[in-house]
Amino acid sequence: RTLHTAMMMAKVICVQLVSALHYNLLFQDVDIVWYKHPLEYFQSPDKMGDSDFDVFFQDDGGHSTRYAPYSANSGFYYVKHNDRTQYFLTSLLLAGDLILKTDSHQQALIALLSEHVSLYGLKVKIMSRDTPEFPGGYHYHQASKRYMKSFFAKEVDPYIFHMSWTKNKDNKLLFFQQMGDWYVNEQCVHQKVDDVAIDDGGTFVSTCCSAEALIECHYRDKPSIVQCKSSPPIDKGHGSWW
Repeated sequence: RTLHTAMMMAKVICVQLVSALHYNLLFQDVDIVWYKHPLEYFQSPDKMGDSDFDVFFQDDGGHSTRYAPYSANSGFYYVKHNDRTQYFLTSLLLAGDLILKTDSHQQALIALLSEHVSLYGLKVKIMSRDTPEFPGGYHYHQASKRYMKSFFAKEVDPYIFHMSWTKNKDNKLLFFQQMGDWYVNEQCVHQKVDDVAIDDGGTFVSTCCSAEALIECHYRDKPSIVQCKSSPPIDKGHGSWW
């Protein structure tokens, strides 16, 4: 609980500090891979037009009461610096008790979003979960398979993929390997920099980073860039995703 709480508060503090320096900022969790630089989207007149929104959030995908009314995903968002956003992020920092009570950075953030929209005119944009540029766990685990089929067929051109909606970091890694989005060599996984044995004549980057995707099958019932029919299911009794 202590480590989890510290992580949630760190997510609040780091954005508040950057905002206090009068910068626009992009925040993301570490379970995200980039296909294109997302700032190109948020800073593009062609994409954003004359948008006067203050903050932009990825849609969480799950529209439950707990995250109503916005269902904002607090693991990927862009903030324009102004007085409204600086006050919002400072208020979130001062609402540490709400984060502790709900045991959720996301739930506390959404509650404050509602308050600041109503009282202070904060302008919030939630990018629809049907927006193809910013997929996440909702799309990965989608029963219809609609998005992931389009993804592997290269019919969509996303900026990122956010492996949310996943039980733990171990599964996130396995799912990224199946997707063809994992490039970290085995000897460097879960290792501190100082504990990595550097290859003779090599560097940390050449030792740890693969130039090619390290594709590996783990579960036949989860999306994969190659067919994983001979692998076991993660959910008992489920057949091949393909």
